[in-house]
Amino acid sequence: MTDFSAEQKRYLEGMAAGMAVMKSVGFGAPGTPAASAPTGPDAPHLAAQDKVLAEGRKLADQEKWKRAEHPLDAYARLKRDADAGKAPNPQDNFRWRYHGLFWVAPAQTSYMARLRIPNGILNHWQFAGVAELAETFGGGYVHVTTRANLQIREIAPENAAPFLEGLSDLGLTARGAGADNIRNVTGSPTAGIDPQELIDTRPLARAWHFHILNDRSLIGLPRKFNVSFDGGGRIPALEETNDIGFQAVEVLDGAAVPAGIWMRLVLGGISGHRDLARDTGVVVRPADCTAVADAIVRVFIAEADRTDRAKARLKYVLDRLGFETFLAKVEAVLGRRLDRVDAAQVAPRPATDRMGHLGVHPQRQIDRVYVGVVVLVGRLTVDQVRGLAAIARDLGDGDIRLTVWQNLIISGVAAERAGDVERRLADLGLSAQPSSIRAGLVACTGMTGCKFANAHTKEHALKIADHVEGRLALDAPVNIHLTGCPNSCAQHYIGDIGLIGVKVPVGDDGDTVEGYDIVVGGGFAENAAIGRVLWSGVRADAAADHVEALLRAYLDGRRGPAETFQQFTLRTGIDHLKSLAPREVRALEAVE
Repeated sequence: MTDFSAEQKRYLEGMAAGMAVMKSVGFGAPGTPAASAPTGPDAPHLAAQDKVLAEGRKLADQEKWKRAEHPLDAYARLKRDADAGKAPNPQDNFRWRYHGLFWVAPAQTSYMARLRIPNGILNHWQFAGVAELAETFGGGYVHVTTRANLQIREIAPENAAPFLEGLSDLGLTARGAGADNIRNVTGSPTAGIDPQELIDTRPLARAWHFHILNDRSLIGLPRKFNVSFDGGGRIPALEETNDIGFQAVEVLDGAAVPAGIWMRLVLGGISGHRDLARDTGVVVRPADCTAVADAIVRVFIAEADRTDRAKARLKYVLDRLGFETFLAKVEAVLGRRLDRVDAAQVAPRPATDRMGHLGVHPQRQIDRVYVGVVVLVGRLTVDQVRGLAAIARDLGDGDIRLTVWQNLIISGVAAERAGDVERRLADLGLSAQPSSIRAGLVACTGMTGCKFANAHTKEHALKIADHVEGRLALDAPVNIHLTGCPNSCAQHYIGDIGLIGVKVPVGDDGDTVEGYDIVVGGGFAENAAIGRVLWSGVRADAAADHVEALLRAYLDGRRGPAETFQQFTLRTGIDHLKSLAPREVRALEAVE
């Protein structure tokens, strides 16, 4: 008798998962009594799934998989598979993401691990410990992500469990870092040290982080979910790109609530779907943020689509119900009315600094500065990680602060030792004084390590930087974001210039090459906006020329250095900008 083929195995696994779902909701043999109402911490999810089935609709495959075997109940099997060096099947690839492991074949026949680091802050010995894990079990490098987090790649199957257990030894975790869960909790990277901040977001982010980890009912949502806390400091947290954003604001005298510092609630951000979080009119006492976020997530659990993964995010619940109906449901879960304040009774947010995440800046603590370090496209070798950890230990307060811009900050440096920090950075091949291009360069993993990507984003980002810096000298910050697919991990729609990877047809035989659609005019914080498509199907080898043409036109046509790139593109308009495509590129495209 021959073994089943891979396709037959997948069919049988899918059939078994479907039978388990049907059995769990009472659809067994004729005369079988209906299942009782679900109980336990998974009950909200099971009840939402039951409702879908009772309506005669089909659950998405992922809903079937997590119902057939909850991922947190499968760790022993993960370990057995790891010991055997076994690659996961599609169902387990999904389940293992609950433990922070992503099987990324065929890009790399290995796991990528994503961590949980509340507010993006860890101490020097944890950072050095991650380097040790990356060297022992991974590819010898670390990526800083756009959620102020760390990724470790090239983890062989047999190293998966040892890696996760090594994280626990460091006081870190990857639990819930992927799949249908609340992802890494972000906050202001200079929390507690920023001279202009309204509130320190560290306690808020940590409270929500531990609340998630210790409540299984918040594991296994209809889709991934992002929460961010902005403290009103110089460096924005990009909370407007999150499902829930809490923004520190000063409520003025005469409002419906006492004057003081509150957290404004914004909902529904998902930049990859061209939507930013919208103001609800609700303000929350800082101490109540966890309770309010919990209630919002529970309404999401009950109301979100479990049949169509593309429409399962919070944005689509808000689109269907409307904000007021959704908030009424949140109030029902919370057991009280939410506080509302008219926008006129809220002071403007303190201004952000586009370059505040890089270079040397004074802290609120006397005679202390922080140093923002350029991490080009987010990649660090393990030796660089160890060196940075040593700098933080020897010259800083011991903390490493990750940012959503794929760089990091060393805080608590004595003002007179800032030069020593910069010299030691140079010894590591790093810098705190970037060019304007590299300061705002953001790129996802791309085809090198992601099966969804359509382009080698990190490699192309470096080529764009080299090309432009050899031809132009920028005197104003410009953000250039490259993302490999519509999942928008590099948030291309909020960049001044955003590039999203696509396959560009060439010739008449159906062949394609790597390329990009290019958008312009995105923004964040006080200039939040979704970029508009300018050029479609630009080949990767022409991307740098297009970026150069845009930046050259900006420098030549702006109304002085005070006019930002975003303002320039809005003033000049898409039609004019389209005419800026390099002449030789236009000629080549015309021939094809």
